[in-house]
Amino acid sequence: MIKVIIERKIAQGMESTYDASIKNTLRAILEAPGYMSGANFKDADNENHRIIITNWRSLAAWQKWQGSEERRRVIASIQP
Repeated sequence: MIKVIIERKIAQGMESTYDASIKNTLRAILEAPGYMSGANFKDADNENHRIIITNWRSLAAWQKWQGSEERRRVIASIQP
C-alpha cells in the first residue's frame, strides 16, 4: 500500500469551487482500480491551505489514476 499526499494553496475566492471539485474527484476516484481510501483536510488556521491523502494498493494503481483522462476531467475546474 502507498499513501499519496497532495498539498494545495487555493487562490482567494476559489474555495467553494475547489470544494465542489474535490467532492467530484473523490466520487470519481471510488471507481479507480487500486484505490483504497482518502480524505480531504482544510487547515484550521488558513482556509486556502488544503491537503488530500489517498491510499492505493500499489504505485502502479496511483500512476494509472494520475495519468487518466477521468482525473484530468474532474480536476479541470481547479487548474490554473
